[in-house]
Amino acid sequence: MYKDTIQTLNSMALAKVKLLNTSLGRYLVSACLSGAYIGLAVVLSVSIGSSFAEISSPVASLLFALSFGVALVLILFAGSELFTGNNMFFSVSTLSGVTTPKQMLQNWGWCYLGNFLGATLFCVLILYSGIFSGITGDHFLMKIASTKMSLSTTELFVRGVLCNWLVCLAIWCSLRTKNDAAKMMMILWILTTFIVSGYEHSIANMAILGLALIHPSPETVTIAGYFSNLVPVTLGNIVGGAFFVGCLYWIISPYRLKNEKPEQQSLTRKSAS
Repeated sequence: MYKDTIQTLNSMALAKVKLLNTSLGRYLVSACLSGAYIGLAVVLSVSIGSSFAEISSPVASLLFALSFGVALVLILFAGSELFTGNNMFFSVSTLSGVTTPKQMLQNWGWCYLGNFLGATLFCVLILYSGIFSGITGDHFLMKIASTKMSLSTTELFVRGVLCNWLVCLAIWCSLRTKNDAAKMMMILWILTTFIVSGYEHSIANMAILGLALIHPSPETVTIAGYFSNLVPVTLGNIVGGAFFVGCLYWIISPYRLKNEKPEQQSLTRKSAS
């Protein structure tokens, strides 16, 4: 079961290793794009959600969630590197023996940095665009940021696990479906589930909390709160994607390097050297 999907994940992980080894700059640009694409979705979601929150509409949170799915659609269809997705890719490829633990950690580190840079630079663009100029401390964006910064470390970690479990399931399902319309529908509904449920995504939080920090914000929105949120959420995302999707599906469908083609084995040895 799932052998074709495991093979696809392994092949894609090898391609990611090759790009990183060939050109770190190109890889970082690709990772920056993911951070920016998530930023685009955050601005869309906040803009729609705040319009309905102003009139105390009960559908504000739902519309916020429905809008956010465009982030993963852009990342998968346009192509870019997302840290939380790579948690699944490299757990599978490393368990399969196609990549090494060192390659996995290198990818996660550089991808996370690129996502952070992309999300942060996007926040700066939005600041100078004036889209959120004049917002006050009770704005929809600030309420979201304040809530995220007020959660305990345990709550953030567990919500991070649950979040990336769903995000990686969305990617996993999209790889098992050939119809593009079906892929988009699955992505949108699965991501709506994680947003409405209140789970935590580290890269999305870089954009949400970053936007809140660079605009006039209440005392509950702080730089300390930014990092207090990101650390446990990031660790939770790793567990959610690497274990609950990557590892468990690999266990269901054991896969070994000996099943790979000779040229893939050669690439693996060359990348590891």
